[in-house]
Amino acid sequence: MGRMRENPRYNVISMRVSDEERDHLDTLMKTTHKSISDIMREAMEYFSAHYEQEELNSKAA
Repeated sequence: MGRMRENPRYNVISMRVSDEERDHLDTLMKTTHKSISDIMREAMEYFSAHYEQEELNSKAA
């Protein structure tokens, strides 16, 4: 039986990338020692934080 996780992830999202994008992801994986899933999760967090900040800035203007 597999190990129990505190926060299991059941949803799978797939996407198509170019050869160049895949090479870039491979480089990131090697330099950060992280999985593609971890890199993509961090990218989503980064995008969300910056998107929310841009929304706040545009409403303040």
